[in-house]
Amino acid sequence: MTEPCMKVNLAGVELKSPVVVASGTFGFGREYGQFYDLSELGGICVKGLTAQRREGNPAPRIAETPMGILNSVGLQNPGVDAFIAEELPFLRQYDVKVIANISGNTPEEYGEMCEKLSAAGVDMIEVNISCPNVKAGGLAYGTKPELAAEVTHMAKSHSTVPVMVKLSPNVTDITEIARAVADAGADALSLINTLRGMRIDINTRRPILKMNTGGLSGPAVLPVAVRMVWEVAQAVNLPILGMGGVSKADDAAQLMLAGASAVAVGTACFADPYTPVKVRDGLKELAQAQGLESIAQLTGGVRPW
Repeated sequence: MTEPCMKVNLAGVELKSPVVVASGTFGFGREYGQFYDLSELGGICVKGLTAQRREGNPAPRIAETPMGILNSVGLQNPGVDAFIAEELPFLRQYDVKVIANISGNTPEEYGEMCEKLSAAGVDMIEVNISCPNVKAGGLAYGTKPELAAEVTHMAKSHSTVPVMVKLSPNVTDITEIARAVADAGADALSLINTLRGMRIDINTRRPILKMNTGGLSGPAVLPVAVRMVWEVAQAVNLPILGMGGVSKADDAAQLMLAGASAVAVGTACFADPYTPVKVRDGLKELAQAQGLESIAQLTGGVRPW
């Protein structure tokens, strides 16, 4: 039997497989590179970058939940300039697409980082709009269509590589935000980011996380991710990187059937570093069993009742 083609296209960027790793769960690849050749991956969404170095939030900032984890790491990172100087050359040793994830406090910061990263030669920029907006009194860019559009437009006007906007699930209607960033020129969308959650120590009566609340990720969020990818795929005509709770091939296939062109594995990497490779191999077996010529044939293949 002929093996299915595993290549997919994400906004003009060809990935050797539809499986990438999610930002914030893979660092810059150095630790995972000790387990296997990073060229095995379709792409690496690097740890979220900011204009300047950030130390992140005080501990405790990660807590387990029955079906995942809560985190309030706070974008700890070396800053965009240090990434370009020290981490990008390391990643360029491998045959893997590099997707830079960025977060900013102002639209201007997003623009400046897009210019630097484009010039440095990353393959794609993932714009995280789920972060505080200083100019709007602490609102997140990802919760207001007009603010999301403003950041998207700024990123696009300063980037020479495809711009993918990462959507927050912590909104009333995610399709409203998706339409806004699509109209502003986004090349692709990634979703979902973490869901806001909280845990409390019943003995001390204090929140388990120092920042009180954090982002929930892991298997618990998969059904939410599948639903939102499906809704967004019907609302806009843009390629989607689907993520949220993927730990096995069946999970990834659900996101692709809902409309995702590619999928990202995140939290599952903490439990098993080999998860992205296992998901890729499982997708290949699934495609072969279903007689598909290409894994891309899964995308949007859901048959609603």
